[in-house]
Amino acid sequence: MTAQALHDDTIAAIASAPGAAGVGIVRVSGPRAPFIAQTLLSRTPSPRHAHFAAFGTADGELIDRGLLLYFPAPASYTGEHVLELQGHGSSVLLDMLLRRVCELGARLARPGEFTERAFLNGKLDLAQAEAVADLIAARSQAGARAALQSMEGVFSRKVDALLQALIALRVHIEAAIDFPEEEIDFLADPAITQKLQSLRAQLAELLREAQRGVRLTDGLRVAIVGRPNAGKSSLLNALAGSERAIVTDIAGTTRDVLRENISLDGIVLELADTAGLRDTHDPVEREGVRRAHSERERADVVLLVTEAQHADADLAWLRDLPSNIERLRVINKIDLDGEPPLAGMHHGVPSLRLSVKTGEGLDALREYLKQLAGAGGGEGAFSARRRHVLALQCVSDHLDRAAHVLAATRSGELAAEELRQGQHALAEITGGYTSDDLLGAIFSSFCIGK
Repeated sequence: MTAQALHDDTIAAIASAPGAAGVGIVRVSGPRAPFIAQTLLSRTPSPRHAHFAAFGTADGELIDRGLLLYFPAPASYTGEHVLELQGHGSSVLLDMLLRRVCELGARLARPGEFTERAFLNGKLDLAQAEAVADLIAARSQAGARAALQSMEGVFSRKVDALLQALIALRVHIEAAIDFPEEEIDFLADPAITQKLQSLRAQLAELLREAQRGVRLTDGLRVAIVGRPNAGKSSLLNALAGSERAIVTDIAGTTRDVLRENISLDGIVLELADTAGLRDTHDPVEREGVRRAHSERERADVVLLVTEAQHADADLAWLRDLPSNIERLRVINKIDLDGEPPLAGMHHGVPSLRLSVKTGEGLDALREYLKQLAGAGGGEGAFSARRRHVLALQCVSDHLDRAAHVLAATRSGELAAEELRQGQHALAEITGGYTSDDLLGAIFSSFCIGK
């Protein structure tokens, strides 16, 4: 749908949550909002003032009494004329008031249509618009703070700074292409290589921050893997604080993936206990092992539970993971060998020693998982979505290919094309280049009235 089509009509929706409440809100946006406000108030409303009004039907029957607030364009959330009617939070009264507004020329809004209009009218970019929905759906204080940061434009400004640097580099390279008759080889200028390296480093940092932002928004997906009887199910129970998984001395007890959502100081974690990794002829257990491998591929963190005698050999189960998946080795059962709980790095993999049985070292594991989930991101942490991460990874691929082309063939045309495609992918994050299908998918996930 085009911006012009949106601006030609007026939309309305109940903006407060369903159910009984002290206050309920009907929101209106569009060109007929001033007329609707004047009709319900029986006089011209003053902008940005709260007016006490009697909301009535066309026949003069009283629907409710409440407050009427009018925000003329462009100084409103959507950038259009906006009207908010605040009455009692009865679903029956709100429905009657909404019907009255529609009788006066509005239509029912689609999910997310108010925020969509704010985006189309330049009040928000696309990343900020998505942060509105993330703020409403936040499941933790850290997630809410991060969504608010994105809504305030922290993420968008970082993307824009990177975009401007990319454009400047592309202009530099294309200028060299435009003057092939010059004796000086502009593409051999070390400044180009340095700028490209700096751009890739900035992108890598932004990608790490965005991945942290996704975890704050969606929660951290943790796959617990390891050989049978290493203590995986016991660890799940300890972190969950309940006997969610069956624990026995019999190997192969866990056959399917068992999931449990937990909260660590407001940080949401989705734990997945998987079947023990081993060769087996049991067809049911073999399917469980296959699902365990599949669970590793979709996790944010793979937590390998092992014992001291197998600790080094079991690292093999972490080596073939994609680079964007965090790895953590937990050496369990230190109560049996008398070793103290310790943390450190081993062959590039973070390792923790603990005892699920006694609880020794579990607090260190909880703190580590909270840090991976983004709790240590600081005040500058922002929320992000998986589409943002995919876009940044796409940009990274284009920059890598541009660097390879310049180093191997010094082909300015190919390098410039890679940068152009990288620019396109980066601009999709904030809506510089966005298809109608993507907009529809994003805003349809919003609640009605926002």
